[in-house]
Amino acid sequence: GEQKEALLTEIGIERAERVVRKHRIIERLLTDFMGYTAAEAHVHADELGDTFTEDMVERIEERLGMPERCPHGWPVDPAFEQAENRDLAPLTELRPGANAEIVRLAEHDGELLHWFYDEGFVPGERIEVREAQPAAGQFKVSLGGNERAIGERAAAGLYVKLVG
Repeated sequence: GEQKEALLTEIGIERAERVVRKHRIIERLLTDFMGYTAAEAHVHADELGDTFTEDMVERIEERLGMPERCPHGWPVDPAFEQAENRDLAPLTELRPGANAEIVRLAEHDGELLHWFYDEGFVPGERIEVREAQPAAGQFKVSLGGNERAIGERAAAGLYVKLVG
């Protein structure tokens, strides 16, 4: 009946959360311990996901000092990720003059992820929106004192929180 479906969905969600959590901890192992770049770590963590057991991942997490986030800023704890979502917005939603801090980077696009790191768009960086033309997919931002033009694909992949 209906309850059975809800139960399976809950199990499915739980399983998905475990996979995501494992991925983020493996990324931290690769960056913190093995010296991979954050962008490389994302690719390798996908390949290594099935290699590590739940127990291994727990031990890795402990040895790494219980990291709160993956290298791209995503919380290891899915419940915290959900709670934090309320405070974040993609850069595309900000108006000119807005100051923000980059909190997370979109991970679904490996090419874009590499570009973010190459160009210095990383978690913790302050960014100011100078011009926004969403209809044209163009944004001018200031990052580290340099004015930069970025497209909608990049702007939509930067999850930020407003700051003073």
